[in-house]
Amino acid sequence: MSGFIDMGEVEVIIRLLIAVSLGAIIGFEREIEHKPAGLRTHIFVCMGSCLFTIASFYLLREESVGLFDATRIAAGIVTGISFIGAGSIIATKGNVMGITTAASLWVTAAIGLLVGFGSYILPITATVLTFIILRLGRIKKRKWFKLGD
Repeated sequence: MSGFIDMGEVEVIIRLLIAVSLGAIIGFEREIEHKPAGLRTHIFVCMGSCLFTIASFYLLREESVGLFDATRIAAGIVTGISFIGAGSIIATKGNVMGITTAASLWVTAAIGLLVGFGSYILPITATVLTFIILRLGRIKKRKWFKLGD
């Protein structure tokens, strides 16, 4: 027995913690805006995407590598998140709400997927950009409505 924890397991745990942190940043913005999909939802989406990615590439037995297309897991993540996003969109009397939250869930899933692959710079950059875009949208709307008064 070489040690209690394998270094590969440490790397996977670090990826998971990064995914949780990045999902929390986007979820925090949605939470402070009182959106139905907030902090926990974005954390779960990012963490779940990361876990599925890790499972599809790093938990394979060596003898099964090449026997199936592991990128199908990524395609499944995109499809599954699309259903969750669709559930967050509400259409009433010609008014559609929740599209931005649905899009933020979709981006959060992509961020988790990238972290699961072991990429860090791109998902961190995407998280920062997503947070800024969500905040700028709020600032712009507030200014626009004040001008119209």
